Amino acid sequence: MLPENAIELSGVTLRRGESELLSGLDWVAARGENWAILGPNGAGKTLLLQVVTGYLWPTDGTVCVLGSRLGTVDLRELRKRIGWVSPAIADLMPGRTTLIETILSGPKASLGLYDDPDPVLGAKAEALAESFGLSGMLSRYFGLLSSGEKQRALLARAALAEPELLILDEPMSNLDMGGRELFLEHVRVLAAKEGAPTIILTTHNTLEIGPFISHALIVKQGKDLAKGKVSDIVTTEWLTEAFGLPLKVERTKGGRFLATLAGS
Repeated sequence: MLPENAIELSGVTLRRGESELLSGLDWVAARGENWAILGPNGAGKTLLLQVVTGYLWPTDGTVCVLGSRLGTVDLRELRKRIGWVSPAIADLMPGRTTLIETILSGPKASLGLYDDPDPVLGAKAEALAESFGLSGMLSRYFGLLSSGEKQRALLARAALAEPELLILDEPMSNLDMGGRELFLEHVRVLAAKEGAPTIILTTHNTLEIGPFISHALIVKQGKDLAKGKVSDIVTTEWLTEAFGLPLKVERTKGGRFLATLAGS
């Protein structure tokens, strides 16, 4: 039986020297919920994800992911159940790895492909490439892809592994408007499929919060400032407090959030 919650954090604190980078953070993301994590640069969003995936160990508190408490589980096996899409992953991917090899590396959670893939998996990878608009460039080197193509390739890489948890760490931060919208559409389709993973999206741009996002967590100075249903959290009041600016938040007809300076 699958655990009820995908992520459970209790009292998570991360210190480095005299600096407290995360402070007493509590957060539960249930299966079936998709979360946006918002906050200004340096708020601790990426640090939080590194704690969730075991790349950073908290100084205090407990972390449970997919029913396993970190510190009692083989992280190499746990990470095979977690998809991760980020510009940082794109920077680490060997430039001479082909696009199809990039996608095929997903189930191994490796950077690049180092053995011959199963033919059935290869066929699935090619089908995913086609669904993500990448079928015409399977042999192209990853390093020669555009920023948008790289992020879609990484999304296909994550999808091939059929993860239970999908982490999108500011995946649209270096995309133009067209690339952003195309990426969001592919995530929307993925989120609507039966057996879809729990999705965690970090961003500081409210327009990147698609209608598939159900909940939101605002992080400020390493603390969980607010959390709950996205309509209750992505508001004028909470974002004004989070970013220290007089912001106005409006909901678009498509269900997206537009944040602007009040009076502009």
